[in-house]
Amino acid sequence: MPLNRRSFMGRSAVVGAGVAVAGAGSVSAAEAAVPAGVAAKGAPKRYSFTVMGTTDLHGHVFNWDYFTDREFDDKARNDVGLAKISTLVDRVRAEKGRGNTLLIDAGDTIQGTQLSYYYAKVDPITAESGPVHPMAQAMNAIGYDAAALGNHEFNYGIPLLRKFEQQCDFPLLGANALDARTLRPAFAPYSMHRLRTPCGRDVRVAVLGLTNPGIAIWDKAHVAGKMVFPGLEEQAAYWVPRLRSMGADVVVVSAHSGSSGTSSYGDQLPYVENAAGLVAERVPGIDAILVGHAHTEIAEYRVVNETTGKEVVLSEPLKWGQRLTLFDFGLVWSRGRWVVERVGARVLNSNTVEEDPEIVRLLGDEHEKVVAYVNQVIGTSVVEMSTARAPWRDEPIIDLISHVQAETVRAALAGSAYAGLPVLSQASCFSRSAVIPAGEVTIRDAAGLYPFENTLEARVLTGAQLKDYLEFSAKYYVRVAPGEPVDTARLTNAEGTPDYNYDAVYGLTYDIDIAQPVGSRIVDLAFEGVPVDPAREFVLAVNNYRASGGGAFPHVAGAKQVWADSDEIRNTIIQWVRAKGVLDPAEFASVGWRLTRAGVPVF
Repeated sequence: MPLNRRSFMGRSAVVGAGVAVAGAGSVSAAEAAVPAGVAAKGAPKRYSFTVMGTTDLHGHVFNWDYFTDREFDDKARNDVGLAKISTLVDRVRAEKGRGNTLLIDAGDTIQGTQLSYYYAKVDPITAESGPVHPMAQAMNAIGYDAAALGNHEFNYGIPLLRKFEQQCDFPLLGANALDARTLRPAFAPYSMHRLRTPCGRDVRVAVLGLTNPGIAIWDKAHVAGKMVFPGLEEQAAYWVPRLRSMGADVVVVSAHSGSSGTSSYGDQLPYVENAAGLVAERVPGIDAILVGHAHTEIAEYRVVNETTGKEVVLSEPLKWGQRLTLFDFGLVWSRGRWVVERVGARVLNSNTVEEDPEIVRLLGDEHEKVVAYVNQVIGTSVVEMSTARAPWRDEPIIDLISHVQAETVRAALAGSAYAGLPVLSQASCFSRSAVIPAGEVTIRDAAGLYPFENTLEARVLTGAQLKDYLEFSAKYYVRVAPGEPVDTARLTNAEGTPDYNYDAVYGLTYDIDIAQPVGSRIVDLAFEGVPVDPAREFVLAVNNYRASGGGAFPHVAGAKQVWADSDEIRNTIIQWVRAKGVLDPAEFASVGWRLTRAGVPVF
C-alpha cells in the first residue's frame, strides 16, 4: 500500500448531486498549532490558514528528464517534481501547523513523462494485480486533500483514470465532468474540509473542481457518448451558492483552465477554454482560484467580481512542480460566522530545496525500471539530427515524424477507395531540445520527438483547404520587412502561438513570405513540382489533437476521416525505427518549405 503521512480521525461523506464526496478528515487538537495573531481576550476572534496548490504536474515525481537521461535543467535553473514539492509542503506545514493547511492540485497529473507512460502502457495499473500509479503513491504520501481533473487525465481512457482515482487517497474533482446519459457529475464535484481552530469554531473550506471543456474535442475517442463537459462559468454558478448554503465559510476553486479568456479550439464548442478569470469576474461567492492548464506562472492575480465588488485572488504555479502556490487566508468571526478578511497569494520555488528522501525511497524502484526501459537501443542513425532550428527551417528530424506518419497511413489505405490519393503529413516541433544522436538510438531518443500521447488519423482535404491550413499555421511568424535584420529569438511565437501549434506539411513544397501579413504568406504551393489544384483531394496524416480541432486550424476537424489508429504516434515512430534499423536522412528528408521575403530566402 502507498505510504500516507496524513493523520485522519476519520473521513466524512458529503453528498452533492447524488455523488458521495470524500471530505478531509478532522485533525486532532494536538496537531493544530495555534496560528500567529490569535485575538486577545475580548477582541474579535481571528484565524489564519493556508491552502497550498500545484498544477500540471504531468507525471513528474523526480527532478529527472527521461528524454535526456539526466537531471532536469533549463535556462532559468528550475527544478521539477513532487519530491521537491514534498519538501516545500513539509516546511509550510511546520511553519503554519499541519492542521492549518490544505494541499490541492489543479489537474494534468498522469500524462507527460515516460514514468507516467510506463505505468499506463508498459506495466499498466489497470492490469490484474497491477502496480499503484507512481503519481498516486507520491501524492498520497505527501498528503494531498483534493485534485481537479485535467484534460490530460483522459488521454489513456476512462478505465485507467478510474483505476487511478481508486488508488488516490483524495478525491478527483470535476463539477463539469458529467455523465452523458444522466447529466449528473461523473466525479466528485467538490470536497468539504473542516479546519479546527483555537477559537472553538471550525472553519469549513469547500474546494470546487472544474476541468476543461476541450476534453470533448481533444479526447473525443475516449469520452464521446460517455461524458460531457459544460462550461466552467455555468457550473461554478450552479455549485458555489450550494456550497455556501451547505455552510462553507471559504470557497476555493481548483480550475484546470487558464485565466486569459481565450480558446484554442475555435468555435467548435460554445465554452471558453481558459475561463478562470471569467469565473472569478462573473460568479459571486468565490474567494480564491487555483489556476491550471496554461503552463504559465502567476504568483497573484486579483479580479474584481462584477456582482459583489470583492476581489478574487488567482494564482497559477509553474508546471511540473516547479512552483508551489500558497493562498494565505485571514478570517474573522463576525455575526455568528467566519468571514474572509484577507487573502493573499505567492509562490515558492522548488529549486530552493532538496528532494524529499521519503519520496525518493518510496518510488526509487519505479524510477529505475523506467530508466532501464527508455535506454533500450532500437536502431542507429548515420548522422545527428536536432530540433534546435526546426521552428524556422525544414529539418530532417521533423521530416522523420512526417515520413513515418505518411508511410503508416499509405499502408493503411492500400486497397481502399482512397489508395490513389496523395498522402501528406503534418508535424510540429514539440521540443527545441530533441536530438537523434549519431550512432545508437534509444527509445528515449525516439520518444523525445513526440512527448504527447497523440494518435494518428487520416483526413481528406482539398488543395484550397490545405492552403488555408498553411496560411493559418504561418501566423506563427512575426512579420519582418525585406532588409530588416532577422533575429531567430524573436521571429517565432507571434501572438503567443506555441511551437506545437505551428505545423509544417510534408509532401508539398511552398515558401512562407514573412514580409506579408497573416493570411497572405503561402507562395508557390506545389505538389511534385506542379502548382496545387485547389479542387484536388489529398489525404492528410494528422494527429488526433489537430484533427479534433486542437489549435483551431481550419477545415481539418470537419474533414472526412478515412482511417484512425489507436496506438500513440510515439509508439509508431519507435516501432518504425526498430524495424528500419538504420536512420539515414537521405531516405526521408527534403527541403519542402522555407522562409522568404519577396522571393529571397531568409536563411
